[in-house]
Amino acid sequence: MTKQKKSEVLKNLWHDYNFIVIFLIIFIAFLIINGSSTSWTSITNILLHSSILGTIALGMGLVILTGDFDLSVGSSFVFVGGLTIIVYNKVGSIIVALLFAILLGAICGLINGILVGKFKMPSFIVTLATMLILRSLSQYMMNEMGETRYRVDASLGSYKTLFMFGNGNVCTIPNLAIVFLLLAAALIYMTTSTKFGKNIYALGSNEKAAQLAGVGVVSTRIAMFVMCGALVGVAAFLKIAKDTSFDPATSGQSFELYAISAVVIGGLSLSGGKGKMAGIIFGTMAFTLIDKIITALGMNALLNDSVKGIILLIAVGIQMVRKRSK
Repeated sequence: MTKQKKSEVLKNLWHDYNFIVIFLIIFIAFLIINGSSTSWTSITNILLHSSILGTIALGMGLVILTGDFDLSVGSSFVFVGGLTIIVYNKVGSIIVALLFAILLGAICGLINGILVGKFKMPSFIVTLATMLILRSLSQYMMNEMGETRYRVDASLGSYKTLFMFGNGNVCTIPNLAIVFLLLAAALIYMTTSTKFGKNIYALGSNEKAAQLAGVGVVSTRIAMFVMCGALVGVAAFLKIAKDTSFDPATSGQSFELYAISAVVIGGLSLSGGKGKMAGIIFGTMAFTLIDKIITALGMNALLNDSVKGIILLIAVGIQMVRKRSK
């Protein structure tokens, strides 16, 4: 292989997989700062603490691939989670609670998808509106119940099973992390190896060209919002299993921004049609590592979002450099 070809190969690898480099830089920084405190458990905890946000980020990634946004995911997360706890406390069935969470999340996504896809309303405005509506409804329902947060009834027979699922592991790998990785693997396959996946990228790259090529623009766009909503429902269920409660005022706060950040750090283009779903795994873990680095350094937690904002600007800057070099 000639020197020029090697250079081109390295350049292409950087273009396609820079999200791995970003993650490794942050991970190495974590190992250095954490020092002797680092253990296998602390490393697997990175996956555990990435699983809920990562599941939401996977849904956000699908929507962003079509060139849209979903700013309602944080509020939908709380709304779905709160109602799912109410349903679970009534029926005591884990399966029913999971199916309800997925269905309700999908319905929230369907509403967004119809307004954006069918009625051509801007996704930014639509999801900003549903973000406000769903957060408000969550807080209103909680207030009407005379409580401060939604709580799972610990006296239910299936409570222990639910809690063990949310906090257990398989061969030291947390259950929640396994669910997140399996979902990511399924979506990676869908977007890379199916006709539907190619339609998603085509829509995000050029809507008019996709329509001329026979892609169902409206149905594909609606489907992405529905899938995003369903994944938010899964994330809400995972949160219930892990923490057994939801605070409508603070749970999911800024998750829409964190999910977008994880997607961008993962290398997906905000203009749509470019990037790899696999990058979201690394983007989310990089985002989680920032929290752990701040904790290890003993920095004020109020600076957390400042550091994340700087990392996000760097990630966007790398995207711009990559785009211009192409």
